[in-house]
Amino acid sequence: MKLGKNVKLINDKIDTAFLNRQTYISTENMISNYGGIKSAANVPHGKCTRFSAGDILLSNIRPYFKKIWYARFDGGCSPDILVIRANKSLNPKYLYYFLANDKFITYYNASCKGTKMPRGNKDALLEYEIDLPTLQVQQHIVNTTSSLLLKSL
Repeated sequence: MKLGKNVKLINDKIDTAFLNRQTYISTENMISNYGGIKSAANVPHGKCTRFSAGDILLSNIRPYFKKIWYARFDGGCSPDILVIRANKSLNPKYLYYFLANDKFITYYNASCKGTKMPRGNKDALLEYEIDLPTLQVQQHIVNTTSSLLLKSL
């Protein structure tokens, strides 16, 4: 199934006055190679995109750096980050595992426009094909994958 039939790109805004260095995410504090996040150096003034726990944050600039994160808390992020929210037929953690891999990154990177700061194409993102087993099977995959990742640490 196409990803766009199962997710929504979130554009809700939040004032950065409600955020701190731990709850504000920018491309600078996302860690390359699926490394997660670290505290932001600072929080800008103004509005930014709101995200919720369970959303997937994907850097839309230079996707080849593989900056993608599964949100474990609510917060706000820079406009250079896409906030992807799964619908009810898709387990958010399953979606994260499906997207946090080189096959997806290669696909998304191929949609980029620009040379110095290439940006991914949101329409191409929504056209990406995703396997959609039942929620029960998705949960089993999440449990197994999470267990394997913990053992590898």
